[in-house]
Amino acid sequence: MAYESEIAKRKTFAIIAHPDAGKTTLTEKFLLFGGQIQTAGAVKSNKITKATTSDFMEIEKQRGISVATSVMTFPYKEKWINILDTPGHKDFAEDTYRTLTAVDSVILVIDCVKGVEEQTEKLMEVCRMRNHPVIVFVNKMDRDGKDPFDLLEELEIKLNIAVHPMTWPINGGRDFKGVYLMSNHSLNLFESSKTKVTDDVVKIKGLEDPKIDSLLNKKDAAKLREDIELIDGVYGKLSDEDYLNAKTAPIFFGSALNSFGIQELLDTFIEIAPNPLARATTKRNVEPNEPKFSGFVFKIHANLDPKHRDRIAFLRVCSGKFERNKNFTHVRLNKQMKFANPYLFLAQSKEVMNDAYPGDVVGLYDTGNFKIGDTLSEGEHFMFKGIPSFSPEIFKELINIDPMKSKQLEKGIQQLTDEGLASLFVQELGNRKFVGTVGELQFEVLQYRLEHEYGAKCRFESRSIYKACWIEGLEQNLKDFMKYRQNNIAYDKDERPVFLAETGFILRMAEEKYPDISFYTSNEFSV
Repeated sequence: MAYESEIAKRKTFAIIAHPDAGKTTLTEKFLLFGGQIQTAGAVKSNKITKATTSDFMEIEKQRGISVATSVMTFPYKEKWINILDTPGHKDFAEDTYRTLTAVDSVILVIDCVKGVEEQTEKLMEVCRMRNHPVIVFVNKMDRDGKDPFDLLEELEIKLNIAVHPMTWPINGGRDFKGVYLMSNHSLNLFESSKTKVTDDVVKIKGLEDPKIDSLLNKKDAAKLREDIELIDGVYGKLSDEDYLNAKTAPIFFGSALNSFGIQELLDTFIEIAPNPLARATTKRNVEPNEPKFSGFVFKIHANLDPKHRDRIAFLRVCSGKFERNKNFTHVRLNKQMKFANPYLFLAQSKEVMNDAYPGDVVGLYDTGNFKIGDTLSEGEHFMFKGIPSFSPEIFKELINIDPMKSKQLEKGIQQLTDEGLASLFVQELGNRKFVGTVGELQFEVLQYRLEHEYGAKCRFESRSIYKACWIEGLEQNLKDFMKYRQNNIAYDKDERPVFLAETGFILRMAEEKYPDISFYTSNEFSV
């Protein structure tokens, strides 16, 4: 089997959560425990006191939120860990959905105070669609939150997945004293520390060990014994198979801000999380141990370094070996490409790499050749599946307010929508540009980045559009329909025709009048 030892080292996962659950802070602590950084930033009340490593765009530092997926790679205990820290804000959900195509498993962060929130449920739906194994980290145990048993029930009901406690909290809030480790019957006692990199685990000889009574008070010791007896009776031992098949989610309790509960989470993750998995393509499933290289672009980011106006395509290696300065086939363009300076990332910092293996994420300098979903291969022509774009929910027309900067605005909106930050639809009549997003915050980010990265000023004017529908049919049928509804026809970035339906009623009428034309609210039909 080709590259078997390298593949066995790789663990590639995404961290997902509702905004403010502590996702980016947990990412930082993984890097801290992995020895990649000496200090971690702190996110408090949506204000950055010291900008977190994985939030590098200026607007992220100002708002205290993640608005773009960050990629971080580091070694840990002879494993090679690839973390994708995703946006938590619902307005950037599509970036998160695409990112989930590039990982093999997921760590879900839950705020113990708020429990399961709306965005958490939506993210879990995507995980279930892709059958991703999930580990849950219940965060902020040093704050007064929900009862742990109530949380377990809430997780099972709202996320539709069985849970399995791997650690168990001793009290919570101001009385939080630590966790009991189910796997080795030990105690991890809580100590508030934002920078420590080891947990203080106390070995005990089972729950009857009198040491528990001296470390805790009698009341807490009695409650712990009672809780663990109940948990053992209900949950038993974790089935690795059920976890890998996304039927059961192991659960850990801790405090990311205080670096507590991270060690056991990380150690269990590298032990049970899946190695790189097979990926579906338009021809067949591609196995990671195949000798020939293949991979796909799941994210594009312009101006990662604003000083150099660079544009990076993030590529997930799916099979074989990626090599620096070796020719590969860009399948969509059917042309050969090689890369002199491919990069591995630690958030904003990066280093040139010579080779990469399945599971790795490679940063490729791009001069406009790549779009999200593009495939690179060692000659074989196929496209990887499951990287969709959906119809936006909000549509606005892009208005240039500085005609002297028209070229900068054109370049900026093309590059930023190539990243997947928003959808761009262009009408031939008058060259009108309509931008579609999931939420209002994306327009704010677009406007900010267009001005600060491209020097182009614009405004967005709301337009009454219900859905963007990709249309497909016989050439003459399409021609007739597009002539009839020419004021509602635009083209996406791949120059495919799109029907901009103003209302649900108008869409239904079009479907009834033109039964030979198919209307799609996702572009995945063409993959």
